[in-house]
Amino acid sequence: MDVRYALSLVLNAHLPYVKEITGNVPQSLALSEEHPLEASNLIPGSVEESWFFEAISETYLPLLALFDRLESDHVPFRLGISVSPLLIQMLSDELLLKKYAAHLEHQIDFGKQELERLAGQKQLYLLAKHYFDQAVDRYATFTTRYETNLLKAFNHYQQKGRIEFIAAPATHAFLPFFTSFPEAIQAQIETSLSFYRYSLRISPQGFWLPELGWTQTLDPFLRSYGFSYTITDSHGFVFGDPPPSRGSFFPVRTPQGIFVLSRDFSACADIAKMQKEGPYRDNNRDISYELPTGMPGPFLAQNGARYQTGYKYWQTAYGEYNLTAAQAAADEHARAFLENSCARLEDAARFMPELPISLCAFNADSFGRSWYEGPRFLESLFRLAAGYRELRFMTPSEYLYQHPISAFEVSLPEFSSWGENGYAERWLDSSNDWLYRHLNRSLDRMIELADRFSLNSGLKERALNQAARELLLAMASDWPGFLCRQECTGYARHQLEDALRNFTMIYEALGSNYISAEWLTNLERRHNIFPHINYRAFKRKE
Repeated sequence: MDVRYALSLVLNAHLPYVKEITGNVPQSLALSEEHPLEASNLIPGSVEESWFFEAISETYLPLLALFDRLESDHVPFRLGISVSPLLIQMLSDELLLKKYAAHLEHQIDFGKQELERLAGQKQLYLLAKHYFDQAVDRYATFTTRYETNLLKAFNHYQQKGRIEFIAAPATHAFLPFFTSFPEAIQAQIETSLSFYRYSLRISPQGFWLPELGWTQTLDPFLRSYGFSYTITDSHGFVFGDPPPSRGSFFPVRTPQGIFVLSRDFSACADIAKMQKEGPYRDNNRDISYELPTGMPGPFLAQNGARYQTGYKYWQTAYGEYNLTAAQAAADEHARAFLENSCARLEDAARFMPELPISLCAFNADSFGRSWYEGPRFLESLFRLAAGYRELRFMTPSEYLYQHPISAFEVSLPEFSSWGENGYAERWLDSSNDWLYRHLNRSLDRMIELADRFSLNSGLKERALNQAARELLLAMASDWPGFLCRQECTGYARHQLEDALRNFTMIYEALGSNYISAEWLTNLERRHNIFPHINYRAFKRKE
């Protein structure tokens, strides 16, 4: 039987920039190769920095382990993955990687303590033993098998055609809000492309829109930088001009020639519902928050804040977590999801001659860090799909190449995003609208600097490049998202205001023609993203 329909899974791997080099890490040791850093000095510099460690442990390492198992069992799998430049930067950062290895050592030591504490409680003891063994395995895998280089491991599967890298803006900015500053959008894209070519040696064909934020003004930008396709949410897609006759089951082509694929609302809603219905682990309830003061050990900060240990014993229904039952539920949900998707695609296939597609786009953290059993779900999904002759998993590019260009209708999707209500309310409401006037003012100034000092070199060029870094960091969609959700609002405000303050100081220093080399060097060390950045990306195009 010939293939009759396609499934495409796309994961967005991104985290806000959370590197800390002050506090409990001696600055004299942070970048030194002569003095090895002791594990005791490498606890997270902030609770937010521990997000990075959780993402590696719960999402990125499990995904790579999943790929390894499928590959060794000759199970075909395909997926698209957008790894943001900021995340690539952190996954390549020597200090952060040393901190992560120390984090795993702390988890192992804490596990020994938990095994002693729970020796008389069989079910909890078995769970603690599972987490302890997992931490030992992750330490060996990270330090020995992958030699701390997860990007190389992902790139291995990209070269084998199993995954497709998709580009993203430099700092995951919500681009529709910056269309009044085309120079800002070009800086996000040019800095990103340069970084991908330098760090991964790739030129991605697809472009991931952060938060799936699309507006019609982005169409010519994507074309001018040579991208082939992007992805929008389903409501913006089906309300396009004109509305696509095949709904969200087939891509369209914009007037500029960019292919647009639609996120499958029903399929994504199915997965979101399944995450809430199963006997799955409560990822927010960690034993660190329930032990007496002092017992979390290295997971207790000097200011009293507690970090997650990874030892979690409860399920979302507030009972004790049963790992075997949760894994069985993930397997069953994978089977149900596959059957539901095939049924929808079969119905669509009756009304269209082309191969219908269901594209599921999620944040990568949804499989692991937010949903512990998510990697198990994906593995079951790929293994089950191998038995469906009429179904094939495809990357977006692979699917597009299956059809002649004449098959695609010309349509321009409407403004949209994912998130509540689907129209960017999370990134612009009363909790965060104040920040845009400061961003806009700074963007005006950055464009002015790029035009006025386009031929500078030496210390001035370093300052201008750092000004571009600070402004790109301030543009990240993470900060307004945190403010809207009332999550880590102090941290979000600090990061945003710190970046804007740094930019303003550089702007004023350039205006007065005096730049402190010592201050600039310290700032470059703190925010050392995009080592080959060129501030001229903000220059007006002639």
